[in-house]
This record gives sequence, C-alpha cells and structure tokens, in this order.
Amino acid sequence: MALTNNDIMKKLRVALKLRTEDIVEICALVDFKVNKGQINDLFRKENHPSYVECGDQILRNFLNGLVIHLRGPMPPKKDHPKKEE
Repeated sequence: MALTNNDIMKKLRVALKLRTEDIVEICALVDFKVNKGQINDLFRKENHPSYVECGDQILRNFLNGLVIHLRGPMPPKKDHPKKEE
C-alpha cells in the first residue's frame, strides 16, 4: 500500500515536531493561505466526518515553505558582467 499525501504530512509533522500553527506559518512563507481548521482536517482519521484528503497543491506548497523554513530564503542572484571580446 502506497503512502498518501496525508500520510506524508503526518510523518513530516511528527519527525519535525511541528504544531498546527507551525504548518500554517510554513505555508504562509510561500503565500499559501490555510487556517488551523483546514490543517487539522488533514490529520484526522479517514472515517472521521471532517476528514479531508490532502491534495497535491497543499503538499507541494508545504514542502516549498518547509525548504524556506529550514534553509532560509534563497539569496538574490547576482548578474555576472559580460566579458568584452
């Protein structure tokens, strides 16, 4: 049986000791707005009435925000001067 996006989110949450507020803040780093209720719905059991399947967009934005959270923002690229021939 393959891992679902919800399983991946749960495993990352536990491994990195993240709270719901942390996940909301991490998503905000990439301008992806979610609230605590939406995040909590992802972590419910599949048979719970409020369970929501984690889509690719949520997982992608969370992972992109996590990179910024752990490494910091990317430094601006420097333009290299062209060599005159």
